[in-house]
Amino acid sequence: MADEEKPGRAWTLLTGHGRVLVEIARNPNARLRDVAVVAGITERAVQAIISDLEAAGYLTRKREGRRNRYTVNTESEFRHPAQEGHRVGPLLDLLAAEGDPPLQPSRADEKEPRRWRPARSASAREG
Repeated sequence: MADEEKPGRAWTLLTGHGRVLVEIARNPNARLRDVAVVAGITERAVQAIISDLEAAGYLTRKREGRRNRYTVNTESEFRHPAQEGHRVGPLLDLLAAEGDPPLQPSRADEKEPRRWRPARSASAREG
């Protein structure tokens, strides 16, 4: 049985590249450390992913003072042949929709792998 088929093996539908791209689409002014927390990876991994995404034309980086602002090229096409001809924009529109809460780390037992879930809205916490 392959590792990904073993019971209890954690995996996610989106890769680190996908999670970083979604978070930048959601918040173009996000700091790398904030993206890292949401994506569940290190800041160094986020830097490498942003370089990959920029080199592939998915992102444009613009320096504004001491910060970077990122622009996502929604016309970029997926890289895998199975999605040939499909643009990333519609998927990002869905996953980074305004009004959707950003992902937040759960506060579950620290011994277990971190699980990511949508943050609860203020109205959901009050009810």
